[in-house]
Amino acid sequence: MGKKIAKHFIEHIIDEDLAAGLDPSLLRFRFPPEPNGYLHIGHVKAICLNFGLGKAYNAPVNLRFDDTNPAKEEQHYVDAIKDGISWLGYAWDKECYASDYFDQLYAWAVRLINEGHAYVDSQTPEQIAAQKGTPTSPGSASPYRNQDPKEALRLFEEMKAGKHQEGSYVLRFKGDMASSNMLLRDPILYRIMHKPHHRTKEAWCIYPMYDWAHGQSDFIEQISHSLCTLEFKPHRDLYEAFLDLLVNNGLRPKQREFARLNLNYTITSKRKLQRLVVDGKVNGWDDPRMPTISGLRRRGYTPNSLRKFAETVGIAKRENVIDASLLEFCAREDLNQIATRAMAVLDPIKVVITNYAEGQKENLTTDNNPEDSNAGTRTIPFTNTLFIEQEDFRQEATGTFFRLKIGGEVRLKSAYIIKAESLQKDAAGNIEVVHCTYDPKSLSGSGSSESQRKVKATIHWVSAGDAKEITVRQYDRLFQTASPDTDKEIDFMTHLNPDSLSVQTAFAEPMLADAKAGDHFQFQRLGYFVCDKDSTDGLKVFNKTVGLRDTWFKQQIKPYQQLKQTHIASPLDTLRKLGKKFTSFNAEKQDSAANQIATLAKDIPASALAPLYNTAAKKTGTRIAVAIVLATYQKTATVLDPEAIDFIKKARIDKNPLLIKYAEDVKI
Repeated sequence: MGKKIAKHFIEHIIDEDLAAGLDPSLLRFRFPPEPNGYLHIGHVKAICLNFGLGKAYNAPVNLRFDDTNPAKEEQHYVDAIKDGISWLGYAWDKECYASDYFDQLYAWAVRLINEGHAYVDSQTPEQIAAQKGTPTSPGSASPYRNQDPKEALRLFEEMKAGKHQEGSYVLRFKGDMASSNMLLRDPILYRIMHKPHHRTKEAWCIYPMYDWAHGQSDFIEQISHSLCTLEFKPHRDLYEAFLDLLVNNGLRPKQREFARLNLNYTITSKRKLQRLVVDGKVNGWDDPRMPTISGLRRRGYTPNSLRKFAETVGIAKRENVIDASLLEFCAREDLNQIATRAMAVLDPIKVVITNYAEGQKENLTTDNNPEDSNAGTRTIPFTNTLFIEQEDFRQEATGTFFRLKIGGEVRLKSAYIIKAESLQKDAAGNIEVVHCTYDPKSLSGSGSSESQRKVKATIHWVSAGDAKEITVRQYDRLFQTASPDTDKEIDFMTHLNPDSLSVQTAFAEPMLADAKAGDHFQFQRLGYFVCDKDSTDGLKVFNKTVGLRDTWFKQQIKPYQQLKQTHIASPLDTLRKLGKKFTSFNAEKQDSAANQIATLAKDIPASALAPLYNTAAKKTGTRIAVAIVLATYQKTATVLDPEAIDFIKKARIDKNPLLIKYAEDVKI
């Protein structure tokens, strides 16, 4: 039996509603994307949450397109979103559009006007914004707030009839201009937009704002639980206010919020992703370096790996930054089970087996996937002339190098044991050929005593005469820093990694010539690869998905060493872990850790940091981490309290120069 996963807080909310008398047959969820861009890794979490709840509670899930802004929305985005959800393995109950409800939304707006809850305002956006006040001071009423409902209705009907220009009028809700929630200060319900809609064409020239369309669409569809990410929590008051005025029968939907997915080394802003595409920094929305579902799919991520990632991250009330290595781990775990094994040599050096007859060829048998007993076997040609990786041979090697060297032996994967006897160089001194001998009785799997002889290394290879040239694309992080979007004063594009893509010609075993786009392979000892759509019959192209192990950890510091469904380390816990190891890191790792600590600072309140002001003097790394957080506070104009200032003064006279350096970044 599989391990039971603890329920998350949204499931507890649903269970409480059911226990309070909610009819289970009334449960209904929805995923409501705006069709103005492509789905990305952040959407995967929301998709898995809603459709996962649908499965857990045997409830329908609607796919509703929030198509209320014709200036940005297009049909091809609708198609791409549907394709992405289907590829993830989910099926929706009803396909809905906010535009399906334009007539009803308009009728309800008229009702608000007639009941004195809405008015038409002709002020400029700047004037309206100025009147809203600030979070600490109340706003002032619009001069049109007490407009006669008949006049408001006349103007609203003229807006709908196309008699006014964009920006000349808006319909506003009478909220509370003194509310601490700025969204309640007479929000706009409708604006004029003389733009064709991808579905309704020219039928409308006024369009509802998100807050007006969202809750009412939920009510029309009888959604029981409307789940949003945390940035929409302030919108809940308005969501409830509209329902209070309009709902007097049927199921009243309930909005609840969960933490969005934040992945390090990743940007998910549609606007910024579009800039990457438009500026040619990537090759389209499905570039394998992009965090879009189409990009991840092309990179070789599987639906199962993305679902597993979403499950592992879990659903929480507080935002955290998830390490990208967790996503790669989930891909690696899944691909290990399903990927066909193959051999390819990226950086070849020629090996000639001198005691194997020239022109002789054997077809050796090997497993397609040792993890899958039903995957079958394949044959690979073996001849006297092979390619191996350059890095698998050294002319002069230390005792810790166990691969091929003069006088040394290695096993060729699924083949024979060979021994390097001599080498041949060109005029420039480069090694051209390594001359080897082989043990003819050592064939893997033959059962002979020689085949069971232990050597210290097994390497991959291909027959030089049978190998097929392929193109291999290898990818690194698209951004060089863990938090490319944190500092708003620095253009995120400056953090782009110039070496995020490398392309090379490689040599592969013959069967890869028959690979189809989307086929997954483990290039043995190299990593997991997927056949790309750019492949032709004459030249196959493979994208590297992930390596066989997490090599990135050797270069970067993971903010979370372990993620569980029921717990994600708090920002303060992560700060302590990074601080504990900080002084043992090299300079590059210290910079990386410092960037991660600065990112965590926004989620660490001063009250939570205060106990660390008394950290023991010998815990230099933790004190450095505290100094980094205090410096980050100051960038947001936060005034330090006396205890923090005293902490920095003591740090500046410490004996450790690294602590002094970071303490001096804090202005006191």
